[in-house]
Amino acid sequence: MMTSEYLAGRLLLAMPGMGDPRFDHAVIALCVHDIHGALGIGVGRIKHGLRLHELLEDVGIAPGMAPDRVIHEGGPVEPQRGFVLHSPEWEGPGTIQAGPLGALSASRDVLQAIAAGEGPESWIVALGYAGWAPGQLEAEMQAHGWYAATGRPEIVFDTPVSARWKAAWQAEGVDPALLSSSTGRA
Repeated sequence: MMTSEYLAGRLLLAMPGMGDPRFDHAVIALCVHDIHGALGIGVGRIKHGLRLHELLEDVGIAPGMAPDRVIHEGGPVEPQRGFVLHSPEWEGPGTIQAGPLGALSASRDVLQAIAAGEGPESWIVALGYAGWAPGQLEAEMQAHGWYAATGRPEIVFDTPVSARWKAAWQAEGVDPALLSSSTGRA
């Protein structure tokens, strides 16, 4: 069990056959992992039928200079709650540093800054998050549900959404086509 090493700043990759269809081929940017549990933002799927300009207008922000990007499915918890995973040079109230992946903000301030053209250099917007109680993520990892890959911002911000799971495995030196969907116990 991983009790002394916290994994914030890593990419969690769903193992084939993990058993939960909500996380099939999931890529989760793990932003918080400590004695209280873990919180991550899904960066491997988009929310179809919703784009940034519509979301901004829904929360009363004029889109301004913001490009009309896709919205990510951040996770099954609180799917109406918005998050921005972004490069670390921008910081506002409540921003959480997420190691090599950058930072996480959940306030309107980051959306207003993006619309004004004054936001972070790199960013993605997500609705919802993935959360784990204390010890839950570690147990799921022991059951071969997740792999903690190195947090690589270029995979999150520069790789097409549909290619992130495969690209993260390949960056770890693993051919995902060779991964088994079942595991054994010794």
